[in-house]
Amino acid sequence: MASENTALKTVLNELVETLKDGERGYSEALTDVKDQDLKDIFKKYAVQRDGYLTELENAMHNLNLHPADTNEDKTDSIIGSAHRTWINLKGLVTGNDRKAILDECERGEDYAKKAYEKASQAQGLPNEIKAIIDKQAQGIKEAHDTIRGLRDSAK
Repeated sequence: MASENTALKTVLNELVETLKDGERGYSEALTDVKDQDLKDIFKKYAVQRDGYLTELENAMHNLNLHPADTNEDKTDSIIGSAHRTWINLKGLVTGNDRKAILDECERGEDYAKKAYEKASQAQGLPNEIKAIIDKQAQGIKEAHDTIRGLRDSAK
């Protein structure tokens, strides 16, 4: 039971960090990007990720599964690669290359989609957490598809 709980916490903490990275990335990008339509979309997704984070963390606390401090988390290498995507985005935003910005956003969304797919398939998910993950995964997929559509139209 203890190892199952540890595995569950690891999966959920990866989602927590994925949401934090997405919120941070979109928030930073929206302050620097010039195109108003991108500012609006980035703000929408920053707010979405922040709301998802709060919802997931609250559910974890209700089940006594407290989010780990990132410094203690064993998924640092995975999280680091997601964060690097958003750091790459920051550099592109200052150059204001719309297609390149959207390419990086889509990479971040690809990562988020995979994290949610992995979490959704985790063994032993409490029903409350599974319902939240499935609902949030749909929002992540919609964000991914929106970003991809914008990127495709920017060619």
